[in-house]
Amino acid sequence: MTTKAIVSIVLFLIVYILLLLLAIVLTIASVIGGFYIITSHFHFITLGLGIGLASLGFFILAFLFKFIFKKHKIDLSHLTEITKENEPKLFNLINEIVKEVDTDFPKKIYLSSDVNASVFYDSSFWSMFFPIKKNLQIGLGLVNTTTEQEFKAILAHEFGHFSQKSMKVGSYVYNVNQVIFNMLYDNESFRTMIQNWANISGYFSIFVVIAVKIIEGIQWILKKMYEYININYLALSREMEFHADEVAANVAGSLPLKESLLRMDLSNHSYNSVLNFYENKLAENIKSNNIYKEQSFVLNYLAKENNIVIKNNLPIVTPIDISRFNKSKLIIKDQWASHPSTEDRVLNLDRLNIIKETTNQELAISLFTSPNEIQEKITNKLFSIVENSNNLTSINTDNFIIDYCKEYEKNGFNKKYNGFYDNKNPNHFDVNTVENSNKTETIEQLFNKENIDVIYDYIALENDKNVIKNIEDKVISVKTFDYDGQKYNTKETSSLLSKIENEIEDLKNKITQNDITIYAFFYDLSKKKGEESKLKSAYTTFFNYDKEYNKKSELYSNIINAAVFIHNVTPIEQIKSHLSKLKEIEVDLKKEIKNILESEICKPEISEAIKENFDLYLKENLVYFNHDKYIESKLEILFKSINNYAYLISREYFLTKKELLDYQISLLSK
Repeated sequence: MTTKAIVSIVLFLIVYILLLLLAIVLTIASVIGGFYIITSHFHFITLGLGIGLASLGFFILAFLFKFIFKKHKIDLSHLTEITKENEPKLFNLINEIVKEVDTDFPKKIYLSSDVNASVFYDSSFWSMFFPIKKNLQIGLGLVNTTTEQEFKAILAHEFGHFSQKSMKVGSYVYNVNQVIFNMLYDNESFRTMIQNWANISGYFSIFVVIAVKIIEGIQWILKKMYEYININYLALSREMEFHADEVAANVAGSLPLKESLLRMDLSNHSYNSVLNFYENKLAENIKSNNIYKEQSFVLNYLAKENNIVIKNNLPIVTPIDISRFNKSKLIIKDQWASHPSTEDRVLNLDRLNIIKETTNQELAISLFTSPNEIQEKITNKLFSIVENSNNLTSINTDNFIIDYCKEYEKNGFNKKYNGFYDNKNPNHFDVNTVENSNKTETIEQLFNKENIDVIYDYIALENDKNVIKNIEDKVISVKTFDYDGQKYNTKETSSLLSKIENEIEDLKNKITQNDITIYAFFYDLSKKKGEESKLKSAYTTFFNYDKEYNKKSELYSNIINAAVFIHNVTPIEQIKSHLSKLKEIEVDLKKEIKNILESEICKPEISEAIKENFDLYLKENLVYFNHDKYIESKLEILFKSINNYAYLISREYFLTKKELLDYQISLLSK
């Protein structure tokens, strides 16, 4: 894999040199041609054409050389450097691992706030030719959700990368990617330069158009080279991950690394849940004092909610816990993945089955001299980027727990449903044709594992169908794929899709029939209480909103698509035309926003900030463009309104569904 990656880089250099030579030849030819046009018959027209032609080659050369003048600076502002003097216990552990792996100690060690650990180096043009020491980045969110032995395994994995000579290839690929990215996407100043040149004379603009067409051809070649280089390098990267895992297993054992890998998604989710909680609290000027104590609470809280075993104050996530809702039968080798899947890494660790005696199951955060102090320091740094951060007030962990649990219950469904409605809505049926249930099912039977499995079979089939359709339409480029244990090529997608669609239809009918059975069960209960009309009304209200929601979502998509030109460089004439179409769609958007403001179910969800922005948007016909410039303040009102509209229609949908489901549960206790 290393050889393939190196060959692809060498091939890029050959292609680039050839393009450069052709550009030099074109420049010489265009200068000679321009000189000949001017001298053959001197006139204002020939002067313009001659200078324009001569400039053609220079623009191509400038395009191929402009990356040299681009500075690449690594932003370390989000990181906190730690030293041996401050954290002797952690550094001693790192030193032990370095000796055992037989590699170099990091140049510097940094802490980040997230759930991650990685190796990075100050890559520059010269790093391709001279040795450069690597840095180690440790995410405090990761340290906070692992045992010391697991953390040792993770660090050993990272030092496994330190020991890989193939890491050098990464430096070459990084710099090649910077060059290609610069020529493909970082062209704003270059585009301005050639546009200014074209504006001087209509004769110049002729050759600018030709130069742009040639540059587009070069960019097409560069895109192909980018794919070729990175597909080869990413294949190497995946092999390097397996190798680093093996290093880690030899240092700390297979099991600790396996358990930390399986917990990683839950650790990351718990960390992001805390961040999302405070994102919603910023409007109230509230921040966290220590997000890591709160991450620990959320981690174990979510584990209990999902019946995951907790050991040593950490969830022990199993492969079954990860895959129980993933019933996809489709296997595609992802050639763009930088890491193997967690499942593949776990299988490889099981195959190695290296056992090391582990006695210390303390949380890894205890490796720090003052755990609370470092957690609070990183928390404060995280919130320091918030505007007016000095005005924020911290809440303690106890208050966070109370508020988080309330929010969790508010945004979930009753536990009696056993997660049945988490990823499905009641399918449409005619409530007036459903008769009393003569069956004797219990609520536990209605929402048992078998019925839930049918839902996730259906979801998996729908997802598989969409992916295979993308393969058929060449949106996803693969030659072969596996489905349900059988290999298929792209010519066989049509017959496979037909088969999957039949299975989807059968499952949909089965799910709908089960929804009718559920309705009949609760209808019997409501009839005994004399509330059958109330249940019918709740279902009818939900079904009606379900239909309306599709139209509301379509409106959101339409206005987002109509406004996309604002984010791109667009000629002024086209801007005016696009704005005219946008204004037409805004009529419907404003009508829907007025409906939301009047909706009783939405009123508790509309904050003062949302209401204030909606009022600004509705009270006048906003002008977004004047002369040759966008009016940013007005655009901000527009996009806030669009985003708030999308948020509120989704909340209205959820709350309408929750109202129905909560009412059903209330029938059990009456």
